[in-house]
Amino acid sequence: MTLILPKSVLIAPRRLVYFTSCFGAALLVMICTTAAFAQSDQPLSQAVSAGGKWTVSHSEDRMTGAKTDRFELPADNAQDSDDRARIILYCTDGKLKLADFRPDIRLGRPDWPGFWGQPQMRVRVRADNAHDDHSWNWVNGHFLAMDKGTTRELIGAQLLRIEFKTPRGPSIAEFSPAGLDLNLVEHSCGLKPKKP
Repeated sequence: MTLILPKSVLIAPRRLVYFTSCFGAALLVMICTTAAFAQSDQPLSQAVSAGGKWTVSHSEDRMTGAKTDRFELPADNAQDSDDRARIILYCTDGKLKLADFRPDIRLGRPDWPGFWGQPQMRVRVRADNAHDDHSWNWVNGHFLAMDKGTTRELIGAQLLRIEFKTPRGPSIAEFSPAGLDLNLVEHSCGLKPKKP
């Protein structure tokens, strides 16, 4: 006797395999991001001005000697508090490791999985008079990882606006990145500004 299964029963395991592989890839990205930027036993130095509204903090890993620089830019359209939106650049030994957009409010759900299955959110970015749409990695619902091209546009811009999704609808964070010491960020992160 031959057992014939409906086609829908045969397709379901494929969907399950796809879902678990996407979930596994997203979990791996989150674990790697957390591990890569976990606080070392050496705290960051006191933040000092990096030009304009930017600040920079430095640290050095006591075991490896790796030098880490953290550049931070607070949003203009937020109250003066620790919880306001900000952009943070993490650089290690002269290379950009991560560029974060950390909103001051809860992020909406991601739009779709990226190439490796990591969750992504579609955002609209305006740098001076140019605007473009980007898909940024959505990390644990806490922040969005910016792409390197946008980061290069950011450091050379006078005005930057980011439109992102929240549970209540779209929201816009506005930044004034002008005045950043470009020689310092090139030395610390290997970044040069790019026109949008």
